[in-house]
Amino acid sequence: MSHEAGWAHAPGALRGPSWLREPADPNDLVPHLWSTTAQKVDGELHVGGLAVADLVAEHNTPAYVLDEADFRARARAFRDAFSAYDVFYAGKAFLCTAVAAWVKEEGLSLDVCSNGELTVALRAGFDPARIGYHGNNKTVTELRRAVAAGVGRIVVDSFVEIERLAMIVADTGLSARVMVRVTAGVEAHTHEYIATAHEDQKFGFSITSGDAFEAVRQVQVAPGLELLGLHSHIGSQIFDSSGFEVAARRVLALHARVSDELGVTMPEMDLGGGFGIAYTTQDDPSDPAQLATELSKIVEHECRALDIPAPRLSIEPGRAIVGPAMCTVYTVGTVKPVRLDGGAVRTYISVDGGMSDNIRTALYDADYSCTVASRTSTAPPVLARVVGKHCEAGDIVVKDEFLPGDVAPGDLLAVPGTGAYGRSMASNYNHALRPPVVAVRDGVARVVVRRETEDDLLATDMGDQ
Repeated sequence: MSHEAGWAHAPGALRGPSWLREPADPNDLVPHLWSTTAQKVDGELHVGGLAVADLVAEHNTPAYVLDEADFRARARAFRDAFSAYDVFYAGKAFLCTAVAAWVKEEGLSLDVCSNGELTVALRAGFDPARIGYHGNNKTVTELRRAVAAGVGRIVVDSFVEIERLAMIVADTGLSARVMVRVTAGVEAHTHEYIATAHEDQKFGFSITSGDAFEAVRQVQVAPGLELLGLHSHIGSQIFDSSGFEVAARRVLALHARVSDELGVTMPEMDLGGGFGIAYTTQDDPSDPAQLATELSKIVEHECRALDIPAPRLSIEPGRAIVGPAMCTVYTVGTVKPVRLDGGAVRTYISVDGGMSDNIRTALYDADYSCTVASRTSTAPPVLARVVGKHCEAGDIVVKDEFLPGDVAPGDLLAVPGTGAYGRSMASNYNHALRPPVVAVRDGVARVVVRRETEDDLLATDMGDQ
């Protein structure tokens, strides 16, 4: 249901959706939406000990601001809470060589799902043995490189891929460590596009149909392929552990069947993860320690019921590490009050970015929050919609937020929670230049991904030949 359903109209104004509450002071930050070093100082947003306005003066807008201390602290929190597990950082959420180095230094493993992500990881000196390779359509070239590099696990996703991998190890004389991705038939409570364990979607082998068991059998008998275990992933932005309980029961039942019928005890199992973060005040994510306790109890209970030893477990926190560690800063360009049917007014605030630097709102109706980052205001709050500069009506950055009624061109707006799938899914739509990523820590800023230039934009344009 749309958030706008059931809105009450008052003369000249809109009331927000039921989950959005007018703030006591729109100048304040809601702490759990922001990285841990973010704070307002005399109305100005500071991150990593630096004023965002000063960062903008040097690096312009739009720009992603990455809180290195926060990123590292979240990585350590998952590493320590899941100390008996292997914790895999999701390269697809956001990856550059600096971030790969942080992940390495904090003792996590790394998921990649393309040749490009593997290239970045190897450039950062990441140990290939701690890299997992995902993807539903890995090419022969990609698989050859992964095998040659010695990646620690290749998560196979189709019978064709098993054949390709078997051919590669036979040709090269090398070996490959393999996990079999299975679909457990669990309906995760998330958006359809980021739910990945129901039957009618592209990932994995179905447990119900018998394909998962057959895939395990084929891997087990293929020379040069070392069967590590089963991989399950129910989706992303997950807050409720009940889905993991159902998935673990079905995956462990398959694990036990493989042991009974094939005589193979698989040493590992990956539970996936995709843990949620707070984009708005309605989101209430669990902390890593709570998640570790709940998931461990689920696995222990199911293993006791099946009378099997527990495999070594892996998890993939997904966006939960980098998501809250980054915010995006924009400059306001225009402010336009729009009168709606019934006389209500919605304030449209246009910024100098949009769907080219954050596609999630347009792609699957994601919610975000924002704040004025450059000053304090005493103006009463109004319900506003923050939109981008692209030629699409769906180019929305923040659908609904209370902002001071005097927001004006030149003000800075900051959107928290943009570390995951912001820069990594950014595009050159309308020939926009993708923004830089500026890492901040202890009062020091450094560019870890530079802003694109017009020369970059034209570099692949071969002209009229």
